[in-house]
Amino acid sequence: MITVFGSINLDLIARVTRIPAPGETVPGTSFATAPGGKGANQALAAKRAGGMVRLVGAAGNDSMAEQALVLLKADNVDLSAVRRLDVQQGIAMIMVGDDGENIIGIVPGTNATMTPDDADKAVGHLSKGDVVVVQQEIPQAATMRALGLARLNGSVSILNTAPFLDTTAAVAGTASIVVANESEFALLAGGATGDLPTAMNLWAASRRQTIIVTLGADGAMAATPDEIIRVPALPVQPVDTVGAGDTFVGYLAAGLDKGLDLEAAMRRAAVAASLACLKPGAQPSVPTAAEVDKALAG
Repeated sequence: MITVFGSINLDLIARVTRIPAPGETVPGTSFATAPGGKGANQALAAKRAGGMVRLVGAAGNDSMAEQALVLLKADNVDLSAVRRLDVQQGIAMIMVGDDGENIIGIVPGTNATMTPDDADKAVGHLSKGDVVVVQQEIPQAATMRALGLARLNGSVSILNTAPFLDTTAAVAGTASIVVANESEFALLAGGATGDLPTAMNLWAASRRQTIIVTLGADGAMAATPDEIIRVPALPVQPVDTVGAGDTFVGYLAAGLDKGLDLEAAMRRAAVAASLACLKPGAQPSVPTAAEVDKALAG
């Protein structure tokens, strides 16, 4: 069983010719809304990967909340632990350039109401063999409580370090597995990492923890206390990279929950993340397990 403890957003997505510099205005080409939020994205990805998934979070009681939940409902993600509140739905404001790169600003709304009590209810009863997935888009006290309970119960916990906060480095040591991109790992490590495999190996050995760094078109790399693992991405021409990292995390969680070893789970996750770059939107772009199987088969 996979429990995703995290955010639910509605994404407001503008396509622009290129990402603007500070103070610059650039022309746009289209606007759309789509379900999002790192917690919701990762829950959907884990479900489409074939996992049994429960999402724990908070959503509003308005039309924006209904839009935010529509794909989770369609894919039968367990939403019984999603609290509905008369509070503004969380949103993400996203600009996507013609090259597929993006910038994102978040207004937390309902996500800001998550507390350690929510973690107690969601994670307190879990046991060894369960998988808990957390991110950094809800109050850190709630995330820290969820990670602490997962460790106490012997559950596998995955911390995605996005968006990186001042307290992320302190929290990271509590997780079984940390997933970061290159810039986030540099922040975790306290500065420039130089030789990445060496820096990751040092992190894993000193903390007795698995660290995974996603590398975009170069796939992903993991360091455990015993080995370095590298997996390739699928060569694609990206349309939109929004949600690719969340797809990786969700597929990783599902693979581990099914009993795959770390390398096999990462390989599926990297291919799934590549496929997610072929469609716009964080959740609409998440591939199915059948699509990943086909890509892996060549």
